[in-house]
Amino acid sequence: MRIPLSTPAALLITGTVGSGKSTTAQAIGGLLRKDAIPHAVIDLDALRNAWPSPADDPFHERLMLANLGAVARNHVVAGAVRLVVAGVLEDLAQRPLYEQAVGMPLSVCRLRLDLADVQARLHRRHRDDLEALNWHLQRSGELDAVLDAAEVADVEVAVKAEQTPAQVAQAVVRAVGWTS
Repeated sequence: MRIPLSTPAALLITGTVGSGKSTTAQAIGGLLRKDAIPHAVIDLDALRNAWPSPADDPFHERLMLANLGAVARNHVVAGAVRLVVAGVLEDLAQRPLYEQAVGMPLSVCRLRLDLADVQARLHRRHRDDLEALNWHLQRSGELDAVLDAAEVADVEVAVKAEQTPAQVAQAVVRAVGWTS
């Protein structure tokens, strides 16, 4: 299905830690900019980054959704017709909350990258922080399994380690029908 580029729409790029969600979102922003499509790129990790977390919400999901709603509204008022959101959606029951927060139809694309490639990325990213590296290595396999079970995505894009962010972005926009 092709979505007209003038139609308001949001895309959530999900995947395990280290799969390239934020990098791909930025690359999609570049594609939209090249096509002169008013848009915003939103990283959910930034919207949930607070300490401490409540015991019943260890990943600050409620805070992130409240912030996403406000940020999305502000971008739409500023003229954005496309929102590219990078983050993790672990539960299909939560999906309507994300769509409500962005205030427009939401497509979800899962990036799938071999876990060995994810772990290599994590080693590079956290080479100076052993504690963070160990947490992310543990979480990568755990989260990959959670996403397998949750089946939250409309589409999945297989990512190869040798692909550039631009190539992955192209594959994602084709998969969700955001082609020009």
